[in-house]
Amino acid sequence: MTAPTTTPPSTSPTTPRKTGARRVPRATSGTGEPVLRAGPLAIGGLIVAAILSIFPLYWMVVVASRTSDAAYSWPPHFLPGGNLGENIQRVLENPDAAILRGLMNSFIASGTITITTVFFGALAGFAFAKLRFRGKNALLLSIVLTMMVPIQLGIVPLYIMMDEFGWLNDIKAVTVPFLISGFGIFLMRQYSIQAIPDELIEAARVDGCSTWRIFWNVAAPALRPAAGVLGLLTFMQYWNDFFWPFIVLADPGNPTVQISLRTLNSAYHQDLSQIFAGTVIATLPLVIIFMFFFRQIISGIMEGATKG
Repeated sequence: MTAPTTTPPSTSPTTPRKTGARRVPRATSGTGEPVLRAGPLAIGGLIVAAILSIFPLYWMVVVASRTSDAAYSWPPHFLPGGNLGENIQRVLENPDAAILRGLMNSFIASGTITITTVFFGALAGFAFAKLRFRGKNALLLSIVLTMMVPIQLGIVPLYIMMDEFGWLNDIKAVTVPFLISGFGIFLMRQYSIQAIPDELIEAARVDGCSTWRIFWNVAAPALRPAAGVLGLLTFMQYWNDFFWPFIVLADPGNPTVQISLRTLNSAYHQDLSQIFAGTVIATLPLVIIFMFFFRQIISGIMEGATKG
């Protein structure tokens, strides 16, 4: 009987794996979808756009921190000086401008309008998007049509109304007429359609939730990104508004911040350092508001861009 033969192990070298062509994994988002990476041209364009956007603000600070002669000097100064605190103090102590009173009035008016516009806009937008009631389409069409009418066409009748109410030279005249906007309703309605699933609303109804509880506990958290964007746009619009406050607030002792800046610019001798220092004061709240709502704004923009 012969012993079984065993096959000797193969001594032939194994084929080495190719390491030259290494596959680079593509970046993915949180949902697993591939994310495109910006190329050098896109990055360069963004850098140029950022410089062009930031430079006017930087130049405003440079002039506000120097004397008025620095605005006319050649070559221009590109570094801030040491007079910013002194110029801001001169603006605050200017009795004609009443900048502190203007800041307070603008905060009250812009803040009140922002809160009511976001709240009622979200409430009405949710109703138009997810509720069924008679005349919904006709009412929505009438709201959209109000966006097509320029505000200048309603200045005369609105001024007459403010005079009849006795609200001239009162902060109510720049607040009450703008507590709700058609743009806010339309924006929140469009966002509600894609951000709030119908199945979620039906599940809440099965659990016994009322319409108000569905809005407050289900819809409102989903509408936060759009509410942040709408709030920032609304606050900026009425903080920078000049035309209507200039008409109804004729009393120089009760201005908004834009009227105060106009008073600084209407002097016989224009002190540019003082004007730019006042502009810095008026711009600082907008920067703070933007930084506070930055994440919600970016979230709203990115979510709206990725929705199919």
